[in-house]
Amino acid sequence: MITNPTLSLNGGFAMRRIAVCLPAMALACPSRPNVDADRTAILVADSAWLTAAHAKNVDSTLSFWTTDARVLGPGQPPSIGHDAIRKMVADGFATPGFSVTWHTTDVVVGPSGDVAYSFATNVFTVPGAAGRIDTLRGQGVVVWRKGSDGRWRAAVDTWTPQAP
Repeated sequence: MITNPTLSLNGGFAMRRIAVCLPAMALACPSRPNVDADRTAILVADSAWLTAAHAKNVDSTLSFWTTDARVLGPGQPPSIGHDAIRKMVADGFATPGFSVTWHTTDVVVGPSGDVAYSFATNVFTVPGAAGRIDTLRGQGVVVWRKGSDGRWRAAVDTWTPQAP
């Protein structure tokens, strides 16, 4: 006869331990991220961000960057954090003839489900020499980070001119 209750199945002690430990172990194991749902959420956020930019709404446009985001434009010093990015956006929107649009082509979500990156093409219109409007075509990469609220925001936003 077995006298150790941890080894005895007849007393039910071991079964009770298993019944308590299995659910606890299942809760301790993180669920796998749903990469397809995250990709869709980023595309939805990206579309809303573009809508805010087209409306030249500074606060709404700013809300799509993390508070510590870095914006790296060609030939410009980096804009780091909301205050610097707000100034960059407000100055751009206030410039006569300025506009921006982009088309995101690919989104890649990391296996952890909390970071991703996307590729896009973009078009800026800006005042040029002699009062004309210049059109600048580029390509960009955005590094996305999922916040504790589950919302995806741009942590790094950079672009470069497209080859002619």
